[in-house]
Amino acid sequence: MNVVVTGLGTTSPLGGDVASTWEAALAGRSGVRTLENDWAEQYGVPVTFAGQLVVPPSEVLSRPETKRMDPSAQMAIVAAREAWADAGFGEDGVDPDRLGSIVSSGIGGVWTMLTAWDTVRDRGAARVLPLTVPMLMPNSPTAYVSLEFKARAGSHSPVSACASGAEAIGMGFEMIQSGRADVVICGGTEAAIHPLPLSAFAAMQALSKRNDDPQGASRPYDVSRDGFVMGEGAGVVVLESEEHAKARGARVYANVLGVGMTADAHHIAAPEPNGAGQTKAMELALERAGLTTADVAHVNAHATSTPVGDMIEARGIRSLLGPHADQVLLSATKSMTGHLLGGAGALESVFTVKALETRTAPPTINVTEPDPELQVDLVRDTPRALPEGQIAAINNSFGFGGHNVALVFGV
Repeated sequence: MNVVVTGLGTTSPLGGDVASTWEAALAGRSGVRTLENDWAEQYGVPVTFAGQLVVPPSEVLSRPETKRMDPSAQMAIVAAREAWADAGFGEDGVDPDRLGSIVSSGIGGVWTMLTAWDTVRDRGAARVLPLTVPMLMPNSPTAYVSLEFKARAGSHSPVSACASGAEAIGMGFEMIQSGRADVVICGGTEAAIHPLPLSAFAAMQALSKRNDDPQGASRPYDVSRDGFVMGEGAGVVVLESEEHAKARGARVYANVLGVGMTADAHHIAAPEPNGAGQTKAMELALERAGLTTADVAHVNAHATSTPVGDMIEARGIRSLLGPHADQVLLSATKSMTGHLLGGAGALESVFTVKALETRTAPPTINVTEPDPELQVDLVRDTPRALPEGQIAAINNSFGFGGHNVALVFGV
């Protein structure tokens, strides 16, 4: 059964919707800035910048909605509403028993959990909000999406660290192919710009500490890269069986052609040094899509800007594509958005679909001296045109714990 993308939604460090986010990405703008708080002084947090949302959910949602949802769920609802409207469902909508929701988060309601602990410690257990558990649970975003759109075919939330959003889309693809649903609202969300996650990632030496140059801090593939930049936001896509989409005359952005999922089984945080699991995920996705490497025109890389991880992926892409890698355009959009953790793969799927729709590969910024090992054509600073005709693109997402997800989209 063929699966298509009929709706896109996001709220991100580049914009409050898909149009503004994509416009900023093509312009090569950074969404990273210095945080307006006293965390560094109060707690000694060593990183003072991140990719925060341009449009806070409080400017879009009602006060009662923001009171009952963790920021991660708020962001998911904002993106899901846009994607649903973009898909063009009328008043009749979709048969609820044929509609699913799969929205993931890598960390879940960290703001809610830590705020609740502050309340217990400072004011006593009796002052904890009754909605604390529904707000902090990692499945809260997908549950709220399911409630919003009456999705009864199934509501799921795979938690696989920074691969979570891509895995959600892969599961949505499989949910439709298996016949469980005709339409699935799927994606990822994360709201973890909080002093604890920032301190913890910094303690792992995972974050860039370029406090004097926030917008230049995320620099995938550059020889001076020193870690990733925390981002926040959500990306949501509406997937639909091709038959269902045609029956209602829906606009189709792209086809979802294949998904590959593997596990490194190597280390709780570090990727397997040879990238075998990452390469295998890409191979499986292409195989499932019925494509060869010659069909690939574009890759949106995981590329977080870490000294080790970037080149493991780049070598894997080169190994997979062989000489054809010279004809493939590589983009690393985290250079502009920062790393949305569980939301990254979903936002980058939106970017990948838009790249195919517009035949334009978005740029990678901040790469002034590419790593000499990089053997794939990196799109730097300005967008570049993708070829006409039938083409495919790969979106890679990898997560702590050795989770590897590759999605293949095509037009």
